[in-house]
Amino acid sequence: MGVRKRKSADARKEAQKDIAFAKLNNVPTSPRKMRLVADMVRGQEVFRALGILKFSNKEAAARLEKLLRSAIANWEAKNEQKAESGMLRISTIYVNPAPMLKRLRPAPQGRGYRIRKRSNHVTLIVDTIDNAN
Repeated sequence: MGVRKRKSADARKEAQKDIAFAKLNNVPTSPRKMRLVADMVRGQEVFRALGILKFSNKEAAARLEKLLRSAIANWEAKNEQKAESGMLRISTIYVNPAPMLKRLRPAPQGRGYRIRKRSNHVTLIVDTIDNAN
C-alpha cells in the first residue's frame, strides 16, 4: 500500500473508531412491522432504547433488542472499555426488504392466490453521544 492510501486508510479508521454496528439479515417479518419498532428507538440513548424494546409488546422488539445488545458488545470490544449509561446512542438504524418467499394458496373456482412472505435486513449503528451530528 502506498503512502497516500495508507494515510487515507488511517484517517478513515480513526474516524470510525467511535462507532460500531450490527446487522441482522433475513428476519422473517415484514419490513413495515420492523420499521415501526425501529422508529421507536431511532436516536435514543442505548440503555433507554433497551428499556423501550424490553417492554414493547411487538414481536420484532425482541429481535431488535438482541441486535442492539450485539452492537453495544461490538463497541465495547472495539474500544476496549465498558459502555456506561449516557455514553452511547443509536445514530443510525434502517430496515431494508429482503427476498420474498412466494407461495400459492388455493382459492375458489380453481384459482390460486399468491401469498408473499416478506422478510427484512436490519442495520444498527451505535455512536458515542459527544459525536452527535
